[in-house]
Amino acid sequence: MTTSVQKIELDQARNIPFNQLRLSQSNVRRIKEGVSLEELAHDIGRRGLLQSLNVRPVLDDTGAETGVFEVPAGGRRYQALGLLVKWKKLSKTAPVPCVVKSASTPILAEDDSLAENIHRAPLHPLDQFRAFQAMLAKGQSEEEIAAAFFTTVQVVKQRLRLAGVSEKLLTIYAEDGMSLEQLMGFTVSDDHARQEQVWEALEKSWSKEPYQIRRMLTEKSVRASDRRVLFVGIEAYEGAGGVVMRDLFQADGGGWLEDVGLLATLVAEKVKTAAETIAAEGWKWISVDMEFPYGHANGLRALAGTPADLTEEEQAEYAALQAEYQKLEAEYADADEIPEDAVDRLDALQEKLAAFDDRPLVYAPADIARAGVFVSIGGDGTLSVDRGYVRPEDELPDNVDGETGEILEDQSDEAGGAKSGEPVIQRAVITIGGQTEPETEEDEGDGIRPLPERLVIELTAHRTLALRNEVALRPDVALTLLLHKLCVDLFRFPSYGTCIEASVRTVHFPVQAAGLRECLSAKSVEERHSAWDAELPKDHDALWDWLAALDEASRHALLAHCVSYGVNALYEKPNPFSGHGISEHGLERRLAQAYRLARAVNLDMVEAGWQPTVDSYFGRVTKQRILEAVREAKGEQAAQLIDHLKKGDMAKEAERLLEGTGWLPEPLRGALDDGAGDDPAAALPDFLSDAAGEVEPVALAAE
Repeated sequence: MTTSVQKIELDQARNIPFNQLRLSQSNVRRIKEGVSLEELAHDIGRRGLLQSLNVRPVLDDTGAETGVFEVPAGGRRYQALGLLVKWKKLSKTAPVPCVVKSASTPILAEDDSLAENIHRAPLHPLDQFRAFQAMLAKGQSEEEIAAAFFTTVQVVKQRLRLAGVSEKLLTIYAEDGMSLEQLMGFTVSDDHARQEQVWEALEKSWSKEPYQIRRMLTEKSVRASDRRVLFVGIEAYEGAGGVVMRDLFQADGGGWLEDVGLLATLVAEKVKTAAETIAAEGWKWISVDMEFPYGHANGLRALAGTPADLTEEEQAEYAALQAEYQKLEAEYADADEIPEDAVDRLDALQEKLAAFDDRPLVYAPADIARAGVFVSIGGDGTLSVDRGYVRPEDELPDNVDGETGEILEDQSDEAGGAKSGEPVIQRAVITIGGQTEPETEEDEGDGIRPLPERLVIELTAHRTLALRNEVALRPDVALTLLLHKLCVDLFRFPSYGTCIEASVRTVHFPVQAAGLRECLSAKSVEERHSAWDAELPKDHDALWDWLAALDEASRHALLAHCVSYGVNALYEKPNPFSGHGISEHGLERRLAQAYRLARAVNLDMVEAGWQPTVDSYFGRVTKQRILEAVREAKGEQAAQLIDHLKKGDMAKEAERLLEGTGWLPEPLRGALDDGAGDDPAAALPDFLSDAAGEVEPVALAAE
């Protein structure tokens, strides 16, 4: 027999005048939570009632309906409607949609009230984010959305930013794969690919803190609080097209600047302009860096300048400020409490008076001509200018009292041919980050300037690498080289300044041109090293036995390879004060021996793959050097064809003209004549030999 299923009958809905409704004492909500009644009333007034009230008829003592209905579920809506009536925005008799519960129902009123609040599923935050996004797409502004939901524009911006995170990460968040705080961390960047990359890196990590997500997303950017940003200004950066990442959920100090290259360009341009302005004062050198280390001026003599005199206007202003300060101070001398406005005025006057005491220092023109300036950026982003430092090599020995160390007046300056009180007209050498600023075309003059020091270091790094490769291919030379070093050590020859570190300890290149590891010599050395490394045993005892069993040719080849790693044919700035680094004499001996070694292996830097290009040479030297190179390789007529060009165009044309000619700059040229003799200085190339005997003999570049 089939059992019939009893059908459910739903309570009927009907409109009931507001003045016939009463709030039920069976309503379980007692604690205020969520949107306020005022905000709910405004919302109902704007969009109408979205949900009916749940009501029950009120019975009299006889059990008959009284025509009044109580509201056990929907009490906040009822109270909001009451506010609208109070504000005269709703009639007392306005019909209110209600679901009327039968008076005879066995379900308690408290049951209905509790069920309505418990069974209500809260909206997932992601649904809210996407709803805001949809409303924005349909034409509503952020302000209108904020007003509609009684929140701030900042909150709306935050929700929209969350909705803009990678869809892949939003799906993970919707499936409870990450927390809301973690999702907030991803909003600092708009790069979806980078967001997903960071999550993949952290997904299996034990630490996935929001701060770590933010750090990884901003690791290649610069904080707005960085001294470089403060120096340039966010407005200038954004005006140049730079993008700023911001965190809407935490204090980010102004955000992060994404385009680090653009920031560096703006900093360089601004600091260079400032340095050129200071250089116009007549200083011999300007050293520019982001920040100088502690003690950077050690070994330099600081000039004793005198504060600049006040003008008549400044003297009058100073006197007026001082008089006002003294008057205020006397007025409140006996007062128990000074008014706040008087305290503020005293502080302002004190600050202005202090500014007069902090006057710029004035130096003698002759001192300026031999001294320099340190220019850096302070921690607060302001330009820090430290004037008046004289390097030891710029001192004038004839003008110094040997006992007191004081500068004597009116003595001839043998180095410059001028009196100490006479100004010397010169162009300051500006170095930025340790690198000398390229000379302008107007100031090059007719003479050929020395090669820049950094360029010589880079060129000799190429030469050292090529020498290593050649030594590794010539075991006989390597053995001679090693025996030479061992004999020097064993028989107490002077051991300083050799070009072989026979430990063997790999000599690294502190300065090197871009692409050095891709040159032919580097690849050849690396391939040979990998081949030997694959054959060598990894145990010390086994290595000894393996070496002892090698045939003579293999032993020589391995010896040559190992010895080659100690080759050091680098030029480096000598230390004339006998401190750290190589001495002048040691550098001469090293380079002389390096040229002898190059002669022994028949080193050819052209075959080693070095070519003169804009980046490797022509863009780094003066126009006169470029013309000299073209003249040597292609003749005077070729040089005359390009001598009218600007520096950049001349460098490009020189690269084209010298392609395939085999021309090399002096530091890379081939072996010297065998008749060089035993004098190390005599064995040096022209770019070094002229310097022998001076205080700083290897003056390759202006300081």
